[in-house]
Amino acid sequence: MSNLVLELRQGDMMVVNGAAIRFRSRTRIELTAHARFLFGRQIMGPSEADTPARRIYYALQMAYIGDEDERRAGLADAVALIEEFKEATTSPSAVAILDGALALARADQYYKALRLARRVVRHEDSVLGRAPSCKQGEGVGGGAAA
Repeated sequence: MSNLVLELRQGDMMVVNGAAIRFRSRTRIELTAHARFLFGRQIMGPSEADTPARRIYYALQMAYIGDEDERRAGLADAVALIEEFKEATTSPSAVAILDGALALARADQYYKALRLARRVVRHEDSVLGRAPSCKQGEGVGGGAAA
């Protein structure tokens, strides 16, 4: 079994197995068991899901870190949103990336699916002439500790 050590700053936010955690001081944690988690810039709040690509990211995020009902609903939402996006886009690369993200999500590899979805968010930002959100950077780490 491998352990994952994370260093977090005061005010950083982390979601572990659906539970939101905010750190009041700088800390170093070690995950020693399998956990579904995101932290920092990887976490998107519902109000930030204000474009088609961001809604896809948020749905995949909920499918990854939500409770059982949220996970089921998140995947169903992601499937529908990806189909809508694919019908509306003229970008073959965005279609290919979203197909890959959906395949990964269906294989329970949500962290990798989210990484692909972030690429589509950045592409959408450039097409819309929107400044990229600082929260949508790649972030450091994340994923499932085993």
